[in-house]
Amino acid sequence: MADVDDDGDGDLKKLIKLTLTLAASMSYARFISSTTSPGFLRLSLLLPVLSLLPLLPLPLSSVHLRGISAFFLSWLAIFKLLLLSFSLPPLHPSLPLPIFIATASLPVKLRSSTSNTSSPPSSALLSAAKLLLLRLLISLYNHKHHFHPLLLLSLYCFHIYLALDLVLSTARFLAGALLKLDLEPQFNAPYFSTSLRDFWGRRWNLMVTGILRPTVYHPVRARFGQLAGVFSVFLVSGVMHELMFYYLTLAPPTGEVTCFFVLHGVCTAAEGIVARRLRDSGWRGVHPALAPPLVLGFVAVTGFWLFFPPIVRTGTDEKTLEECAAMAAFVESGCRAFVDRVGFVLNRVWTR
Repeated sequence: MADVDDDGDGDLKKLIKLTLTLAASMSYARFISSTTSPGFLRLSLLLPVLSLLPLLPLPLSSVHLRGISAFFLSWLAIFKLLLLSFSLPPLHPSLPLPIFIATASLPVKLRSSTSNTSSPPSSALLSAAKLLLLRLLISLYNHKHHFHPLLLLSLYCFHIYLALDLVLSTARFLAGALLKLDLEPQFNAPYFSTSLRDFWGRRWNLMVTGILRPTVYHPVRARFGQLAGVFSVFLVSGVMHELMFYYLTLAPPTGEVTCFFVLHGVCTAAEGIVARRLRDSGWRGVHPALAPPLVLGFVAVTGFWLFFPPIVRTGTDEKTLEECAAMAAFVESGCRAFVDRVGFVLNRVWTR
C-alpha cells in the first residue's frame, strides 16, 4: 500500500511539472506563431516544442495518466502544431493565451457565445448510467479468471468505450466551467454504426478523425485520389496507435496495431466501392437492424486478433484493472466519508 501511495505522490508531482512545462512550451508556440509567417520557418521554430511533447508523458508511472497525456500531447497536440505551422485551425495566435494553451493541449474547441454552458439533463443521466456500468465492469473483473478469454476481451472493448467517454465528458464539463471551452465530441453512439465508414468516420473517436482529415486525408486525396487518402489515414492512425501502445506498455512495438488499422483501411475502402456498385444496381444495403451487430462484430473479432494481444501479452491489462479498482475504492471511500459527515452534521442540527 505504501508503494501505491508513493507512486501516487510521485505521479502528482510529475503531473504538476508536466503541466508547467506544457504551459511554457505552448506559450512559446503562440509567441512564435504570432511573430512569424506560416510556412517552413514557423515549423522549424516550433520543432523544439514538437520534440519535447513526446517526452513529457514518459516519467508518469500510472498507465492511465501516461496513456491519456500521451494521447493529448504526443498525438493531438503535435498534429495541431503542425497545422498551426501552416495557419490551419484549430489553433490561431490571436487566441488569448489561456485559451490557446488549453486548445493546444486538450481535445477542445471554442464554445460559441450562444451555447448553453451546462450539459443537458439527458447527457448527465447518460454519463451517470455509463459510470454505473463501468463500476459494474470493474466489479466483474474480480471473477475474470472464470471467464472465457473471448468474453474477457469483449468486456475490454466495452471498458475502453466507457472509460474514454467518461474521462472526456468530465474534461468537457471542467473545461466549460473554467474557460468556457467545449471538448470536441469523441463518440456519436458507435453502437448504431451501419458500416465501417460510418463507425470510423462519423461515430468513433471524432477528434482524431477531425485532426487526420486536414493533416493526412485532404493532402493525399488531392494528389493521389480518394482511396489513397482513406488508406493513408488508417496507416497513420495505425502508426500513432503503435506509439500510444508504447506509452501504455513501455514495450517495443510489434506492428500488430498498425496491421489492425491497415486491415480496417483496406476493408473500409473496399466497402465503399462495393456499396456504390450495389447502390447503382438498386440494392439498398444490409437491413438497419443487422448492420450494427455486423460492424461491431467485425471490429471486435479483428480487435481480439490484432488490437488486444500487445496489451495482454505485457500484462498492461492487469495493471490497468488494478488502477481502476484502486480508483473506484478511493472514490467510494471518499463518498462514504462525505455522506457520514453530512449525516453527522444533520443529526446534530436535528437534536438541538
